[in-house]
Amino acid sequence: MKTDKTLLGIIGGVATGVILGILFAPEKSTKTRRKILNKSIDYTNDLKDKFDLLSRNITKK
Repeated sequence: MKTDKTLLGIIGGVATGVILGILFAPEKSTKTRRKILNKSIDYTNDLKDKFDLLSRNITKK
């Protein structure tokens, strides 16, 4: 249980750092928002794919 919380904290910290890095980057705000939107869509699609793969593997077993 403690390892799960530690891992979640590390992932949360990395995500926060990435978002802050993008927000303080020296680009126009429209480009920055577009980058954030595109990355979030990519991550969402990747997460959906991994979840589908996991559920298929569980169904097979």
